[in-house]
Amino acid sequence: MKTIKRIISITMIIALLASICIISTISYGASGTGAGLAEWCLNAYNSGWSYVYGGSKPGAVDCSGLIYSYAGGHRTGDAQLYNSSYVGNVSNGVPRIHGLGLWQPGHVGVYVGDGMAVDARGSQYGVCYQSVYTKGWTKYFKVPGVSYPTNGFVTVSGSKYYYENGQYVVNTTRTIDGVSYSFNSSGKCTNYSGSSSSSSSSSSSSSSSSSSGTTTLLDSTLRKGSNGDKVVKLQERLQELGYYNGAIDGDFGSGTEEAFKLFQKTAGLYVDGLAGSDVDILYSDDAPEYIPQAQLVVKDDKDDEEIAQTSAQNEDEAEEETPSLFKNGDFHEEIIKIQERLIELNYYSGTADGSFGSMTEEAIRAFQSENGIEVSGEANEYTMNVLFSESAVKNPEAEEDPTEKLEVVDSELPESALNSNPTVIKAGEEVVATEIALETNKLSQKALAGIADTMSFEADASGNNFQFIFWLAIMIVVMSVTFAIVNAKEKKKYGKRTSSKYF
Repeated sequence: MKTIKRIISITMIIALLASICIISTISYGASGTGAGLAEWCLNAYNSGWSYVYGGSKPGAVDCSGLIYSYAGGHRTGDAQLYNSSYVGNVSNGVPRIHGLGLWQPGHVGVYVGDGMAVDARGSQYGVCYQSVYTKGWTKYFKVPGVSYPTNGFVTVSGSKYYYENGQYVVNTTRTIDGVSYSFNSSGKCTNYSGSSSSSSSSSSSSSSSSSSGTTTLLDSTLRKGSNGDKVVKLQERLQELGYYNGAIDGDFGSGTEEAFKLFQKTAGLYVDGLAGSDVDILYSDDAPEYIPQAQLVVKDDKDDEEIAQTSAQNEDEAEEETPSLFKNGDFHEEIIKIQERLIELNYYSGTADGSFGSMTEEAIRAFQSENGIEVSGEANEYTMNVLFSESAVKNPEAEEDPTEKLEVVDSELPESALNSNPTVIKAGEEVVATEIALETNKLSQKALAGIADTMSFEADASGNNFQFIFWLAIMIVVMSVTFAIVNAKEKKKYGKRTSSKYF
């Protein structure tokens, strides 16, 4: 019996290791081009794809699933970054390369050119299109397995770009094969006359099929670098409302961008400097006019002047005492810091993702209540000052869990990976045992992250999972063969013992 148990144990270990190897070979390798990935993501934004946690199918994706749905390869954001051979800091500037991956803790997106990025942000936001420098990205990287151009023409959403030494050129002219080409501040060629078949088109078959619709939608959005009659009309309207005092030249430069941002702020719109669907409000009869901050009128009577100044100062101080900075529905990189601080004080157990949702609001309310602040659920200035002060009161109802200090390898891992600390009983061994448990948890998380990344078990639209079924079938076959061999040997031994008994 001992021999049988040893054989079965060894076989199960071998089967488990074999299954992991098999699963690893099943995982898809990344493919496609950087420009094709950029166009894919632009199409996702313009087509209004939904955010679905764990989704990686066209139309329903999460952040890493947006990349995976085009290129395959690694399924999680951290794995996409850590397996890249080309990584840099966004703070130093993002290279002019279509389809670069963008990373911040717990989130990934894609650089699509012209200083813009696309990311699948959350169920409240869906797929977003925003300046690469306003989201809080910390790293950029080339997606492993995806090819990026070095030299030559590339097509993205119907526009031609020219790459030299790995980046597309801007604000310049180039003579190529005897033809002079001009490139604007966005990198688009303004006078390209060659056929798309003669250039290095980088769109995948999937993204190419939808490029015509994407081009129409993108062309309707005016932004820095745009030019033409539509920009002239925009500048005239901004000037009419008092936001713009520059030249009406049809060039969407920094002055026009700042003027439009000021309009967006005044109108209560999302401030990104992109003149898309919000131009409807700009051209409406209800568009707000810009009213500069009122200045004091100096009167001859000094006492009246001082009273007026004091009154205005008091009003300003009253308005600035507790302004509402962030509230439910907001999304900002500063909210990440708020959430991290709330986690530290044991008020918040969600993800620090910059999205001010119901969980964040409830955490703010609980913090305000415990710290003697008027409960509003909004992160106003006074609440922020107390929150980040040394005197901030921790949540007395929450017990500190040592697993909270674990380094989370990937934001998409199941929470069950953190719940395996053993109970320590003997005094004097508690510290050592706890450290061992924490290290064990870390190793377990890393192992799970690697397995989860290679397995990528996700059901298709019909609810079937070919990879899982294939893996399960292999396991059944291996175990069946093992038990058959062991059973045959035992029968043979039993037969010998029986025959020797009578002879």
